Amino acid sequence: MKCTLARRHVGTLLLCLAVVPTCRLVSQDTVPVGYGTLRRDDIAVRLATGTIEVQVLPLDEQVIRLLAPDTYRSLTQLVQSRATDLADAAARGSTQNPTLVMVTLLGVVSQARFNPEDLTITSRGRLFRPIGIVPLSPTWSSFQLNARQQAAAIYLFEPGISVREQLTVSYQGQSSDAWSHSLRLLDQERARVKARAQLESKRDSGAR
Repeated sequence: MKCTLARRHVGTLLLCLAVVPTCRLVSQDTVPVGYGTLRRDDIAVRLATGTIEVQVLPLDEQVIRLLAPDTYRSLTQLVQSRATDLADAAARGSTQNPTLVMVTLLGVVSQARFNPEDLTITSRGRLFRPIGIVPLSPTWSSFQLNARQQAAAIYLFEPGISVREQLTVSYQGQSSDAWSHSLRLLDQERARVKARAQLESKRDSGAR
């Protein structure tokens, strides 16, 4: 029963992410799809340990809808392609509506070791540890990277992480508050997206 419920809730999330552009996640203020211009590199949080560089990108609709359309599509398709694995991970973590975060690791030196479980996110004064990890790269399971080699995974966290407020990403003693900069970019882009959508709506109404 628990697994069935988890699949149902994650399935709803994936439907909103990848199938119906106008679908709104519950209790979230989203914007229309297709008007964003930001790049992943503009808002991803980065930190480095000397051997590993970590890049973190929340997959919340409030974030990814502000990315360029092709980036939004690729991310939603990626999540959709891993729907079963995500549902299984959510069930194992006893969470019906997990927060999804994409984590990319980059080797800085040869034979750089990494521990996926060491990554945490602090939001609203609460420390969140991953309750599940769905690898996207074959190299993930080796827990080791060569210089300039990448490995990526989708992390699942319990609900409660607020992407509209400050987040602190930590990994093996290193922390980054760079999300504060990302928040400013996202807020600016959110206003622009709404303006673009309203302008197009007026144009469409005038053409009828």
